Amino acid sequence: MGSGGETLVVIEDDHHISDLVAMYLRRDGFRVLQSDDGETGLAIIEREHPKLVILDIGLPGELDGFDVCRRLRSTESRVGGGVGGRTQTGSGTGPNIPVLILSARDDEIDRVLGLELGADDYVTKPFSGRELVARVHAILRRTDTAPSADVPSVVEVGPIHVDLGRREVRVGGVPVAFTAREFDLLAFLSTNLGLALSRRQLLNGVWGDDWYGDERTVDVHVRQLRKKLGDDLPLVTVWGVGYRMG
Repeated sequence: MGSGGETLVVIEDDHHISDLVAMYLRRDGFRVLQSDDGETGLAIIEREHPKLVILDIGLPGELDGFDVCRRLRSTESRVGGGVGGRTQTGSGTGPNIPVLILSARDDEIDRVLGLELGADDYVTKPFSGRELVARVHAILRRTDTAPSADVPSVVEVGPIHVDLGRREVRVGGVPVAFTAREFDLLAFLSTNLGLALSRRQLLNGVWGDDWYGDERTVDVHVRQLRKKLGDDLPLVTVWGVGYRMG
């Protein structure tokens, strides 16, 4: 499975783990840049605009992994208050660079925090190199997939305008910034209007059949959609099943 030499950034202070991750990824054809602290890692990301970031939580210096994730997503800067004070996409590295957290912390609270901060996946140490590479490919497939011919390129759900081709969301004409995974979830829900979708259906449709995590990650991302879109989001919880848009 080729990667076309796409650039990835690994931010990990344990050189043995960093080199091991880089070896697996380079063996699969990726160009890999490494950093052992958050500040340097952010500078590399700003300069290189990678396809994906692999990020440890326990980093030395002033910025830990959660802080780095916040900085990446904070390129969603407020511009004139937006609609209801929502965030809009500003300059910088861009909020849509996928982030895979690689951490020795396996507590649920750390997993949930990482996902709420906008991480696309969370892998705990020790890890399988083959699984890690598979997850990287799964994330890249989801973020690179163009809409199919039988799916409209733009979906309107009330005041919400979802442009699948440009991967943009506007509410009342005002752009609202989303992480790659949040956008994929909103796009999947909006192209299946009126259907009650189980968490497993959402995982298969958004995260892919090769997703290794548990179903609660869906709830975390739904909370983020509701936080960003508020009352404009016609998303209801179908108890015992999952969620329905519209």
